[in-house]
Amino acid sequence: MNAWIALLLAGAFEVAWVVGMKYSDGFTRVLPSVLTVVSLVLSLGLLSHAIQSIPVGNAYAVWTGVGAVGVVMLGILIFEEDIDMAKAICILMIVFGIVGLKMISLETDL
Repeated sequence: MNAWIALLLAGAFEVAWVVGMKYSDGFTRVLPSVLTVVSLVLSLGLLSHAIQSIPVGNAYAVWTGVGAVGVVMLGILIFEEDIDMAKAICILMIVFGIVGLKMISLETDL
């Protein structure tokens, strides 16, 4: 599996386990708790695969960035959290940082 695809999937599973914690209600609900733990294990496993090929600093920054943006977006869409211009700009800065790290990684691979 391509390391960047693994890293993006790891970020997606990070979003899943963070949101899963909300649904697990403090790990008192069995199915959401199990899905949360499975998502956590998959996220870390895919991150581990990705850092074999991607510099660890870049990989970790992208992983946490994808997770942060994903959780904020789901918070807005699912949990009806507030969004304003300042929050939107901050989200965009994280996205630009993720894209920038990917582009820098492409240059070093050439």
